[in-house]
Amino acid sequence: MQFIADFHIHSKYSRATSKLTDIGHLYVYSKFKGIDILGTGDFTHPQWFNDLKTNLKLEENGLYTIKDGVINNLGDKNLIELNNIFKKKIYFMPTAEIACIFKDKDKNRRLHIVLIASSLESVEKLNRKLAEIGNIHSDGRPILGIHAKKLLEICLNIDKDILFIPAHIFTPWFGLYGSKSGFDSIYDCFGDMTQYIYALETGLSADPEMIYKLKETENFQLVSNSDAHSPENLGREANILEGEELSANNVINAIRYKNNDKLKLKTTIEFFPEEGKYHYDGHANCKVSFSPEETIKHNGICPVCGRELVKGVLYRVNKLADNKENDNIKFDYYSIAPLKMVISEAIEKGETSKIVSEIYNNIIRKGYSEFEILIFLDSNKLDYVLSDIKEKYKIKQAIIDIRNKKVKKIPGYDGIFGRIELIKEKTKQQETLF
Repeated sequence: MQFIADFHIHSKYSRATSKLTDIGHLYVYSKFKGIDILGTGDFTHPQWFNDLKTNLKLEENGLYTIKDGVINNLGDKNLIELNNIFKKKIYFMPTAEIACIFKDKDKNRRLHIVLIASSLESVEKLNRKLAEIGNIHSDGRPILGIHAKKLLEICLNIDKDILFIPAHIFTPWFGLYGSKSGFDSIYDCFGDMTQYIYALETGLSADPEMIYKLKETENFQLVSNSDAHSPENLGREANILEGEELSANNVINAIRYKNNDKLKLKTTIEFFPEEGKYHYDGHANCKVSFSPEETIKHNGICPVCGRELVKGVLYRVNKLADNKENDNIKFDYYSIAPLKMVISEAIEKGETSKIVSEIYNNIIRKGYSEFEILIFLDSNKLDYVLSDIKEKYKIKQAIIDIRNKKVKKIPGYDGIFGRIELIKEKTKQQETLF
């Protein structure tokens, strides 16, 4: 059996996050996105932690699910209906992201860390300890003035099963290898404690092929997560687990150990890395976007304002790349775009337009999740879910093109999301294939 997991998200208590990011909305959106296991996000925040204890119940497998009545309290007839269409149960695991800001080797460092815990009991102990170090009340993602290595030690002293995962490892500002405040090697940061780090997060601006250009990353598993700040963005990246026994311990061990017997981390679901906010180099204010080659030609200086460019993920990967053996290897993972974006591109209407929403709702009400539609359904089942839609051929062709990575890519830079566009090739012969 396959299970899709998205561990890194945020709650309504994080900055710049939708007020709808509560337990009920996260639960229902996970259903029609196709997520089986969702990280709670923000477990360090006292109010959110209280919400988790109030609204979740522990199952026999050590995972959490929603208590009876929470969905009905949403007061949204559409979501209640969708909840009833998708019968499967969604499980939660306690997760959080912490920002560590510290000085190491005379340089200011900023690292984001994703934590995955097996129980709310161990989380409660960790929160008490972290409250002694810094302010965990002001934001769902707290900022702590503590070395990341010290945070790892604290976590393991509380519970040896807490997973400690460097987040979006190549982003400039808060990535482990980031150009602005990161390290050239994971060992430079964690030293002898590196042995207790089992996975690295790819981030929206990178994919496994890029990550594995660094030789040392082969020692770690890769995870991908949405880093969602709203229910709509759940699952924009995710992980596929494979096995027969779903439990909290097995999820922990699937990330900790390659080829775990009971549950394995099989592969990841990725953004096209160009869609991420930091794939290319540039200056947002100056509207300058450069490839690494262009950046080198300009000596890393913005031609508009004369200041240093923000060097993005691709630049940093190229600089640190030392694994020539992987240059021609195609790694097994999926690249997707959100279903609403696919519909929008296919029919050439705005993603927030009424017609796109109507088509999306029509499709989802057939009872197949976004992941099933975008990745797994065969041609006949795609025909079924699109059968009532006037623009069915265009949407089906768009899904197939994205599966085949037949897209035009406009890279993001300096905090501005990139985008992908369909390559339009309309012929009379194609129109008759549906």
